[in-house]
Amino acid sequence: MGSKVGGIFTSANGVYRKNKWVWSLFWALFFTSWWLSIIIQDKHRHMWLIPTILWGFIMIRIISWYCPILYWILHAAQKIWYLGSDIIYKYIPSHNARMAVGALVTLATILVGTFVPSETEYSRRADRGVSLFGIIVALFGLWCTSVNRAAIRWHTVIGGLLMQFIIALFVLRTKAGYDIFNFVSFLARELLGFAKDGVAFVTNAEISQLGMFFFTVLPSVIFFVAFVHIWYYFGVIQWGVGKFAYFFYWTLRVSGAEAVNAAAAPFIGIGESAILIKNLLPYLTRAEIHQIMCSGFATISGSVLVSYIGLGVNPQALVSSCVMSIPASLAVSKMRYPETEHSVSAGKMEILGNEEDEAARPRNVLQAFSNGATLGLIIAATIMTQCLCIIGLVALINALLTWFGGFWNIPQLTLELMASYLLYPVAWLVGTPKDEVLLVSKLMATKIIQNEFNAYLMLINDEPFTSMSKRGSMIATYALCGFANFGSVGTQVGVLGTLAPTKLKEIAELVMSALFTGAISTLLSTAVASMVIHDLANFSVTGGRSG
Repeated sequence: MGSKVGGIFTSANGVYRKNKWVWSLFWALFFTSWWLSIIIQDKHRHMWLIPTILWGFIMIRIISWYCPILYWILHAAQKIWYLGSDIIYKYIPSHNARMAVGALVTLATILVGTFVPSETEYSRRADRGVSLFGIIVALFGLWCTSVNRAAIRWHTVIGGLLMQFIIALFVLRTKAGYDIFNFVSFLARELLGFAKDGVAFVTNAEISQLGMFFFTVLPSVIFFVAFVHIWYYFGVIQWGVGKFAYFFYWTLRVSGAEAVNAAAAPFIGIGESAILIKNLLPYLTRAEIHQIMCSGFATISGSVLVSYIGLGVNPQALVSSCVMSIPASLAVSKMRYPETEHSVSAGKMEILGNEEDEAARPRNVLQAFSNGATLGLIIAATIMTQCLCIIGLVALINALLTWFGGFWNIPQLTLELMASYLLYPVAWLVGTPKDEVLLVSKLMATKIIQNEFNAYLMLINDEPFTSMSKRGSMIATYALCGFANFGSVGTQVGVLGTLAPTKLKEIAELVMSALFTGAISTLLSTAVASMVIHDLANFSVTGGRSG
């Protein structure tokens, strides 16, 4: 029976490929009619933004199969860029002078965007100033601890910080940005709902609604990975990541491998993003290895993001944090570990597509979905096992510390307690309200010692975290949005070591530095969001009060 179904799908796939232009024309006309029906109707015209963007992406993708429209657009953009660059190079011939001007422009943009807007109950200028000071402290610390300060490529650093700030302005200060990211989070919530339907089939409707890790997070991971493999089969993932990566490659002057991995990590996870460049992994420089691991630590994957939205974590904050951390991770990694070797992917992009391994390539979309479900099960089991073991190990160490602490009259001595006081100044530097600094530092400590899932559970369910202000809750949400914890170290080493065994020594040597740098990248996104936050009325923070 299974072979017959597979044969049907294979035959259908062959028919589709032979008549691809017919299907392309059908979908182009269908989506154009749908978009026009929205624009024409008075009842729906005010909701034009998201349908227009969606229609535009679909049309560009369909046209690009038959006409190099993207090449023409990018070529025109490059001409305009080079024309502007020629003017700048003519009047500012010195490289150091150009970097100084770029730094001043970036600083001016940040200062205007931070301090010009009026104060609100959620955002005082004094709090914004603290967050800006925190960014300066972080950058100074990275510069002091850099392995080669003279080799830092300031173009990447300045461009990454400016891009991160512009993304924050777009998301947190404009209605268009809010609408777009709200639509993305809506899709994630709907996707979670479909996963719950599957859980209801395996168990029952009542159990599928329980907010337990086993019935919320793990099914979401499995379903998301399987769903992504459908789009991977049709080449949509490779196409989207490639265009996204090219933007960072072109604007921030990083290598092709770094651009692809940084662009893919927030959407498809550490392992899958590394697979996109697996042919290059054996030839990566130490700086590239550091950058790839830093990108993984700086953000969370799409499957985990969907599951956290299901817990009730603010979706706009999660999605925007993931996007903001892409340029931030590139900037901070290039400060901590700048490139001093020759990269084989410098000046070119290389992404593995469906043609990479013809023998292993799925024969139809059903097989692709099945392969994704199997991989999702492995990933979900890995997540569950690591959480179980890490939490158990931390509990064991905490029990020993509590026993020792009892003799020192510190009955609650734990790793989280010690880390929360060490992270107290960090929580203050990102702009946390004064009376909530210790609470946020405790959440950050839980994230690093255990994982971000436990920290988010505390933020959503436990007092006094549920009584935090909207500003404090939002800052905590951004600060926890990353894989920078000790449990993820094993994941990074295991995945990259398996894909590039010849680089295992360098991976093991650089992983702790990448962990430290990835955590700073997440905190930079937190500080930038803290500076830009102006009105939180549209942001629903579970358990947050209005002050």
